[in-house]
Amino acid sequence: MTLYIGREASKLWKRICAETTTEINLLADNWKYILTGLILQYIHGLAARGVHYLHRPGPTLQDVGFFLLPELGEDKAYISETVFTFAFLSFVMWTFHPFIFKSKKIYTVLVWCRVLAFLVASQFLRIITFYSTQLPGPNYHCREGSKLARLPHPKSVFEVLLINFPRGITHGCGDLIFSSHMIFTLVFVLTYQKYGTKRCIKQLGWLIAVVQSFLIIASRKHYTVDVTVAWYTVNLVVFFLDKKLPELPDRTGGASFLLPLSTRDKDSKTKEESHKLLNGNSVDPADWRQRTQVNGKTLDDANLVHADATAMNGP
Repeated sequence: MTLYIGREASKLWKRICAETTTEINLLADNWKYILTGLILQYIHGLAARGVHYLHRPGPTLQDVGFFLLPELGEDKAYISETVFTFAFLSFVMWTFHPFIFKSKKIYTVLVWCRVLAFLVASQFLRIITFYSTQLPGPNYHCREGSKLARLPHPKSVFEVLLINFPRGITHGCGDLIFSSHMIFTLVFVLTYQKYGTKRCIKQLGWLIAVVQSFLIIASRKHYTVDVTVAWYTVNLVVFFLDKKLPELPDRTGGASFLLPLSTRDKDSKTKEESHKLLNGNSVDPADWRQRTQVNGKTLDDANLVHADATAMNGP
């Protein structure tokens, strides 16, 4: 029993090392995209912080979702954040599953390059919309009488640049259309829908997205229009960008093509290239038959025997 556990632990360690090597190589090629995506995430947070200075509290707008869904109350508003945190952490763990599990369909770095592209495009559209028109926030801390409803004029530029993370993100006002929580949730669900392998998890992901939508409205964090616009905008952004971005390589066929070649693989590759040079254009290792040239034409063994027999028998 101890020997079996030790053997499995050794295999897991080798798998982690191999995946780490692969992902480091990918990160070396794509670090600019990852870094740019992270910087733009910060810029999105900076924009959301900036619009809070422009926010003016007022009467909550008439909203059909507020009529249909009972208000959770300020003491139960954490339920929406709990569901979102669960979805966020679950997706992050899934993107790193090739390091642990044998089923490897994705590369972690490449998936996050794609996810960041979806997020940045959606957030860019979001910044345009909530700066175009500032609506009175329906959240509890954005209503008239709350100390957080209006931010005092910043004393320095650093006060704006630091964005008071994480409280400045979770207690923002004015960045309404459209919901940032739904951007992340839908991008994660759509990504797993395409690259995930478990059908039940895909169905659970969509269920979480629907439940998250209702909870956001019930907790009065957003108007119904914020959630509705997010549903069709994010889906359209992912649909069009997915066609423009290069497709991810499928790993289900075998070992990673990015892993360093072993000595045996190198010898096999060298042998294949040698046969390719000697025998013509064939690249199939199974087609390493001896070829020769007759009257400027390349013939294999069978054709050569037939040509010799015809020459011996005469015309």
